[in-house]
Amino acid sequence: MSEKSEKSAQQVRLTVFKTYKLYVGGKFPRSESGRVYEVTDSRSGGWLANAPLASRKDARDAVVAARKAVPGWSGATAYNRGQVLYRVAEMLEGRREQFVREVAEAEGLSKSRAAAAVDAAVDRWVWYAGWTDKIAQVVGGANPVAGPFFNLSTPEPTGVVAVLAPQDSSLLGLVSVLAPVIATGNTAVVVASERAPLPALSFGEVLASSDVPSGVVNILSGRTAELSTPLAAHQDVNALDLTGAGPDLATELEASAADTLKRVRRPSAEDWTADPGTSRLTAWLETKTVWHPIGV
Repeated sequence: MSEKSEKSAQQVRLTVFKTYKLYVGGKFPRSESGRVYEVTDSRSGGWLANAPLASRKDARDAVVAARKAVPGWSGATAYNRGQVLYRVAEMLEGRREQFVREVAEAEGLSKSRAAAAVDAAVDRWVWYAGWTDKIAQVVGGANPVAGPFFNLSTPEPTGVVAVLAPQDSSLLGLVSVLAPVIATGNTAVVVASERAPLPALSFGEVLASSDVPSGVVNILSGRTAELSTPLAAHQDVNALDLTGAGPDLATELEASAADTLKRVRRPSAEDWTADPGTSRLTAWLETKTVWHPIGV
């Protein structure tokens, strides 16, 4: 082929656009309704991709997958969960350049600031991975009692947690709310940022290529209000993180969650670059206390 022919072939080549899908039960389905919505660049306003517009049926399917995964994930050793989470960080680091580009476009950041956000997300994920086999030592313990008994308190996972991801921090914020949920043995149904869902959907691909069992994390994109309403009322959802909800929506969801006695974390102002502490780890733990007679 001549140089002129090669140049001509390059000019007519079509760009291969990425198709973004939901992540439910370890698979990548399209929205049950087939709906999509346009996601645009925060700086230029140009078209980036069509994201799946998940439906209430998709939300229910995600809860079924998350519930099915609870016994295996909560029953795994804390050390094993830490290994699995660290593997996720490895895979995220390997796709760093892709996430830098997606975060920059999603949040309107310069490349250097987007790179800093991605690096912080990887570091935070590793930080939570290290807590999996330590949190029980911090919040559990032996209780003094007046009698010939051992009285021991140990933390246990709450179950299925519905997480409304932050709207303004597409990856670092997502990691900050998701990692403590699964690090403590819970499973998650995540509603990605409505305006900037692409990094979250790509993160589903990272989870799929890691050792995270199917159903432990399920990621939906679409209208936050539409998806969160059935999750708040669902009897198989045990807890609700309202971080990504506005004040009015949060009030409605909290009232709906009360009917099924869900544990609820209310939204508040967050600095995703600050030391997270352990509050998000303990938010999704229940304390079990056991009495046992002392053999004499």
